[in-house]
Amino acid sequence: MLVWGLVALVGAACWAVLAVSRGEEVSALWILFAALSSYAIAYRFYARFIAYRALGVDDTRATPAERLHNGLDFDVTDRRVLFGHHFAAIAGAGPLVGPVLAAQMGYLPGTIWIIVG
Repeated sequence: MLVWGLVALVGAACWAVLAVSRGEEVSALWILFAALSSYAIAYRFYARFIAYRALGVDDTRATPAERLHNGLDFDVTDRRVLFGHHFAAIAGAGPLVGPVLAAQMGYLPGTIWIIVG
């Protein structure tokens, strides 16, 4: 718990520096550390609250792949394979990333991204 207290103090200090620095140049490290500490605290505490209170996550409850196992539509799968399937499902972002890449770095990298990526 001491580690999370230190993360909270670092985050609070970074947010305080950002709040009182009006009209001055602020280093990007203050913003980075404020964001990272806020995300870490939210991931640790708020995600647990959402999982157990709002969604009612229960590790003992069987998944549909275990309850409805028929070897065709529902099959127990290794988590690494399942991650690959989820990644393939979101890999269609190439046409979205290409124009943004072209706007940031020029048309050649964007065109290569759209054609090859």
